[in-house]
Amino acid sequence: MEEQSNKNINTNNKQIANAIIIAGIIIAGAILLKGNEAPSGSPTSPNNKINLINTEARAVSADDHILGNLNAPILIIEYSDTECPFCKVFHNTLHSVVENSDDKVAWVYRHYPIQELHPKAFNEAVASECAWEQGGNENFWNYIDEIFRRTESNNRLNESELPKIASDIGLDLNAFNSCLLSSKYATKVQTDIDDSRKAGASGTPFSLIVTKKTITAKIQAEIIATINAPGAVSFDSEKKNVMSMNGALPLEMVNKILAILLK
Repeated sequence: MEEQSNKNINTNNKQIANAIIIAGIIIAGAILLKGNEAPSGSPTSPNNKINLINTEARAVSADDHILGNLNAPILIIEYSDTECPFCKVFHNTLHSVVENSDDKVAWVYRHYPIQELHPKAFNEAVASECAWEQGGNENFWNYIDEIFRRTESNNRLNESELPKIASDIGLDLNAFNSCLLSSKYATKVQTDIDDSRKAGASGTPFSLIVTKKTITAKIQAEIIATINAPGAVSFDSEKKNVMSMNGALPLEMVNKILAILLK
């Protein structure tokens, strides 16, 4: 996970992934959400704490950018920054999750460009919405995927790539450029940013898992014990079907969490 105070991140993808695994950044990225320990009677030990949070994110609707079946038993709502190197890694992770989920997991993408670190990311988010304008979610996902493929992260994507991507995925370039120059979707992006803070995000990537069944205290304890990664997950103290993943958790860890939730 990327903290807002960290401005010197290695942008090489392989090095990022290795650093995440070796250093343990994957389990929390040094960003822990504010929360409380589990109430009396719940499993607690130095490495077995249940973090509780309060989330106020908006409900998922057909207006969201959804990959997969909206009626899937599990929805993963990700708040992401296109210039965050950890988001770049996690973007591929979530693609793998959805593609191999047999329609049991859907992915909802929401914007959280951290402008203090990545001034270009906000405009890239707006550009993805201009792609959406021309062809809905299919064009949105084609565009956002291509941004992550081309960027070296940390504010290094040349702005000239934005219309190139539009052209390469078959958009009407004149309409795209007009949309981008107008910043007509800036408010939409800002709405996602505001929503991310209500959801409890303090860095990127940050994800909420919304299930159709109750995440009981027993399930919470099983997840904590199975992943053995303090700070990697938190659970909503009131909404018993919502939990969060904090940072760019590796594919194996995400799959373990989902396997427990899908039992």
